[in-house]
Order: sequence, then structure tokens, then C-alpha cells
Amino acid sequence: MPDLTHYHAALSPADALRPLRCARLTRLLGKAMTAAYRLAGRHRYDDFRLERVHGTALLVIPSVFNPRLPRTGAFLASVVDSKLIPADAEVLDMGSGSGVCALIAARHARRVVAVDINAAAVRCTTINAMANDLADRIEVRQGDLFEPVAGERFDLILFNPPFLRGVPRDDRDRAWRSPDLARRFAAGLTDHLTARGCALVVLSTFGSAQVFLDAFRAQGLGVAVLCERRFATERLAIFRLEPR
Repeated sequence: MPDLTHYHAALSPADALRPLRCARLTRLLGKAMTAAYRLAGRHRYDDFRLERVHGTALLVIPSVFNPRLPRTGAFLASVVDSKLIPADAEVLDMGSGSGVCALIAARHARRVVAVDINAAAVRCTTINAMANDLADRIEVRQGDLFEPVAGERFDLILFNPPFLRGVPRDDRDRAWRSPDLARRFAAGLTDHLTARGCALVVLSTFGSAQVFLDAFRAQGLGVAVLCERRFATERLAIFRLEPR
């Protein structure tokens, strides 16, 4: 079982994603940040980009979620360490994207499976695993949610989900939007955790976070705040989920 005793949950799940105050000011700041990103070229998600996240070098290819620009990927990766992942652990990185969490987890775990529905993300994770000499520790599979790991259980599941509800327009948009992913993930989670396993899911005040929390509770999952981080226009929280 992952050791989470070195983290301290100071907030309830509801408080962790409470809407920010001064909503009008927040919207103005968001527009200003978007303009700054455009001037710097950081809005161009469909370019090839070289990034470094927590000391790990990454190539991000077109249509793949960049873990640095929206901050959620880098935030989730920041808690993945040897205290969280025992040497004999088996880890599932759901919606792997560039593979950042899978790469960092593979430095500690016995085995990591990385899953993404986007074929470009599967290629991207595979490239990054080879570039970081971790290809022998990471198995990359393509498919929707738990379909590629049917019948398998893991000690830890990591997930940086799409936050917005709706039908995705293309593969790039799948990283942001889904009509029913929260419900389907919550419904399948218990069947893919070991007896003492848990999942870590990062959510944001940007998007439909409450839909995820409601889905978790509807499945009878224990939900606790692992850690949270606040920005001028957004609040992020990582939730620990455990079957009851």
C-alpha cells in the first residue's frame, strides 16, 4: 500500500475546490494570462515541445496534453516519490499523456502501466520512456479508461482527468472534455485496486470538479484531500480515493 502518512490533509473535499473569491477579478486575470501565453507562444499545444518537469526531460508532440502549461500534470507528478510508491508496487498511470507521471513512478515502482485513448499520447509516452531509459519498466497501452487493463489490479492509480463536460472535438480535446468520464472512472476503480490500494486524482476549480466528487461518493469511495495548491485564477487539489 502506498505510504501517505507524510502528507497532511488540511481541507475537506468541498473546501479544497471552493470557488475563488472575487470572481470578476479572477476572470480578468485569466484573460490577461491567456493573452500573455499567446504572446509567448505557449498557447500552441499542437507544436513539438521539449519540457522538463521535476528533473525529467519530456518531448510533447502534437495533440498531447502538456503537463507544464495547465499545471495539473506537473502538480500530480510532484507527489510521486519513494515514500508514496514502495519498490514492489504496481502502478497504473491513467490518461498518461506525455507520460510524466509514469516516468517518475517507474523510478520507484516494480511495474508501471501507462494508458491513454489518444494514439499520439501512447507514442509520446513510449518515446519519453525510451529517452529516459525506462522502457523496460513501463508498459504503454492504448484504450479507453480501464479497458486496456481488464482483470488487472494496481497498488496505486494516478489520474489527471479532463475537467470539462462535453463531447470532445478531436484527440487533442479529449484531454479537456468528456461527457461521462467521471462516472465511468468511479464505477470501475474498485475492481482495479488491490486490497490496500488507492488512487490519486487531481482536480481543479476550472471545470466540473464537483461532478467527479459526486461520482466518487455515489460509488461509496472514501475521499480525502492529499494536498492543494492555489494560484491567482485557479485552485488545484489532489484527492486520495479508497474503497470502503
